[in-house]
Amino acid sequence: MRVTAALVRSLAALSFLALAGCASVAPTPTTPWDDARQLVMVTTADWNATTGTLRRYEREGEQWREVGEATPITVGRSGAAWGIGLNPAQSDGPQKQEGDGRAPAGVFRIGTAFGYADTVASAWPYEAMSASDWCIDVNASPLYNRIVDAKQVGQAAVEGSSEPMRRDLHAGGDVRYKLGFVIEHNPDNRSGAGSCIFAHLWRAPGEPTAGCTAMPEPAMQELLAWLDPRRKPVFALLPDNELERLHDAWHLPRAASRR
Repeated sequence: MRVTAALVRSLAALSFLALAGCASVAPTPTTPWDDARQLVMVTTADWNATTGTLRRYEREGEQWREVGEATPITVGRSGAAWGIGLNPAQSDGPQKQEGDGRAPAGVFRIGTAFGYADTVASAWPYEAMSASDWCIDVNASPLYNRIVDAKQVGQAAVEGSSEPMRRDLHAGGDVRYKLGFVIEHNPDNRSGAGSCIFAHLWRAPGEPTAGCTAMPEPAMQELLAWLDPRRKPVFALLPDNELERLHDAWHLPRAASRR
């Protein structure tokens, strides 16, 4: 084929258009939880609200679909504050600290389930707690933000902790830790950033927590029966306005459906 000046100009123009077209296609944003196919979503009215709603979602393709029934929950006695999880750090709003009475907001991995019974009806990893199991909330402890067995680490290592995992035995029959799971806030165990964050049972409807998320026992049983390790579920907690601001960037449901 004879190459002419006009042909060269045409080929150059086509190449420019192809490159321009490629340059205009932005890559799809990704998050550390893009592989999640189950989502536990807790929403509250604002940073200081002590009650809210828990909903469950499943993702097929790119769309989240709500499943099951929404359930009322309670959070920290002082509301919520940004925690340390999978999401980028946020500076606009309160920041979670040890003892502040706020539940950590953000997106988090779900840790091991725990309870008083030997076994539960769930495929999720579960550990039965004993009288010697404690979660360490002492800032200066090298075991900070970990559940440990005093028989293994020594009784001195759990001194000062306010979090026995068998509250029925150490706290006058308290049922709150009868069934629950770890919310993996502060996974690097940064001293003072908040410890021992769980989803657990509430003692009474509407009663706030020290920083956890609490719910009725039937709701917890249903939640644990639903969680599937193969679907890599995550837990999210956000005030309504923060969910509205972040849902696109964080690949979360736009807004909770009302039933």
